Amino acid sequence: MTREHYIPFNKEFLLEQQIAAFAEDKQKVDDFKKLFDIIEHYYHYESFNLNRNLKQNYALYDPDLSEKERENFISKSDFSVFKETLLAVLERGNYYRIDQSTLKEAFRESDLIGLNLAIDFNAFKDYELYARGHHKTKEKVRKYYFWKKKVEIEYYDRVLIYLNYSDADYLTKKKVKLGKMPIDPGSIALKIFKRVPKNDLETIFPNAVPKMSLKDKLLLWVPGLFGGLSLLSAKVIPALINMYDAYQTGETIDLLNSKTFLNQGLIALGILAAYCFRQYNNFINKKIRYSKMLSDSLYFKNIGNNSGAFYSLLNSSEEEALKETILAYSFLNKSQNPLTASELDLQIESWFSSKLKTELDFDVNDALLKLKSIGLGIETNGKWTVIPVNEALIKIDELWDNVFDYNVTKKI
Repeated sequence: MTREHYIPFNKEFLLEQQIAAFAEDKQKVDDFKKLFDIIEHYYHYESFNLNRNLKQNYALYDPDLSEKERENFISKSDFSVFKETLLAVLERGNYYRIDQSTLKEAFRESDLIGLNLAIDFNAFKDYELYARGHHKTKEKVRKYYFWKKKVEIEYYDRVLIYLNYSDADYLTKKKVKLGKMPIDPGSIALKIFKRVPKNDLETIFPNAVPKMSLKDKLLLWVPGLFGGLSLLSAKVIPALINMYDAYQTGETIDLLNSKTFLNQGLIALGILAAYCFRQYNNFINKKIRYSKMLSDSLYFKNIGNNSGAFYSLLNSSEEEALKETILAYSFLNKSQNPLTASELDLQIESWFSSKLKTELDFDVNDALLKLKSIGLGIETNGKWTVIPVNEALIKIDELWDNVFDYNVTKKI
């Protein structure tokens, strides 16, 4: 996978790493901590406003609200504002959209369950998946009845699934039984999962139904059909015909041999039936494993649903914004000379690579825009500097003072 903007370390760790360079200067350490404590609170205030915006514009489409509750938001909720805000929060949290080619590959492959899933996409007017962070791990996967093989599986750390359900009229035309739908038509479902296998993305769709793969069908029907026909035609049917003809004509037959011949055929058919049952039972076991996976996803991997997902998204976006600000400010603050965006980007990415053995694509432009927006970053002829820490504290304090201006004396 390509390098991501996501920074897989928490903000406290990154701040301690930057402070370590001047740990003996107690005053500077204290000022640094105060500065980013105030910045974190300011970003939290921004997140509060984003949350309020999301909740109001989502309420009309929230499946967790009753129809009567949703009616109160008919003139208040705006889908375009909701979608635009959601995408902004996802981008701020360093989520990226999983493209259709990756989804199609995931639908074809299966790492853990070895089971094909059918999804009725007519249920959705639109659907999108967003991911953040990834890792690989070795796990044992059952390949055959008694054999487990250790394979490398790639996981997404976080996945958001956005499902915009079709309207009732459209679903009726597609002969979808509305009474059996677990969600109201026209609703928008949001779910966040952790640790989702890349090749099993289809398992987080709520309407995924297990079906037999081509391999399962061949293993079940080919031996059953051809083996059954050959045994019937070679042993069972001839023995029955001979016995019937002898009965009709009154001829004597070797009854012992005929019964033996017939019993052999029936035993062979019994063995074949047992084989077919075992193949079908294998498919049933896969369905049981899939049900277990769904249960695990529901109880252990699901970390947010619908409007409840906003808190998780906003918390992660707030933390990503702060981490980018800490790094950009710290590297510019300790630099002897002004830096271009590309120079700063190279320094930070090289530090992650050498110090923390981590490869990432630091979003330097976004970080610099944040510094500029809060008055800490200065750009001159394409080169960037930051104001000293003691001045930065005053600047951020002024920024906070201007958030609310209710106490400003009006001039008469």
